[in-house]
Amino acid sequence: MEPFVVRRPLSLVRAPDGIGEQTFFQKHASPGMGKAVRALKTGRDEALLYVEDFDGIASLVQMGVVEIHVWGSTIDDVDRPDQVIFDLDPGPGVDLDGVRAGALEVRDRLKGIGLESFVKLSGGKGFHVTVPLVPEAGWTEVKAFARGFADAMAKAAPARYTATLAKKARRGKIFIDYLRNGRGATAVAPYSTRARDGAPMAAPVTWTEVGGGIAPNAVKVGAALPKSDPWLEFRASAERLGKD
Repeated sequence: MEPFVVRRPLSLVRAPDGIGEQTFFQKHASPGMGKAVRALKTGRDEALLYVEDFDGIASLVQMGVVEIHVWGSTIDDVDRPDQVIFDLDPGPGVDLDGVRAGALEVRDRLKGIGLESFVKLSGGKGFHVTVPLVPEAGWTEVKAFARGFADAMAKAAPARYTATLAKKARRGKIFIDYLRNGRGATAVAPYSTRARDGAPMAAPVTWTEVGGGIAPNAVKVGAALPKSDPWLEFRASAERLGKD
């Protein structure tokens, strides 16, 4: 988890008494969080949470954090994202094969416009497809691209996809959630647990595993993780784009 979490603004789901009791969402710093959890003042009257290292992640665990969500930018360049995320959220009536096929189609369409993408199990019902970016464009431009992409897929296959948030528009369709790409929006971090029965994880996987039938909530706490890093190429791509 460390490479995907450190030095990024965070939002947290905390469950001090366990996931069966009251949980709460926290996105700004508060007293008593400990020295390993930092606050970034941005000039917008906000104190964004972030950690510098593994000790910071361990401090979050000690605070009863069960989910870690990250911005698509780093604290070094808060207003210019370095990734774009498409969250495929199946509506009622969409089976696993349908949402899996949807993720593969997003990958293929992105590849068709020259963008390499990587996939993560959400730990819930869907998949997150992520594209590393050179941090040059601002949130407005990146969100506009993500919305245009989602709209184009919905127009090409309106029986299968929607880019509309309203629940009544999502029955039998996959909502291509582009809203994760706005300033302050977050997505669950790779390798984060989810506050759900069975303790599923948001796990990076390969496209081969998606094509082979893996479910979005297949990886649980206690399961053996892959010996190889499924997102090794993601990190290599991000580093390469950063140098460029």
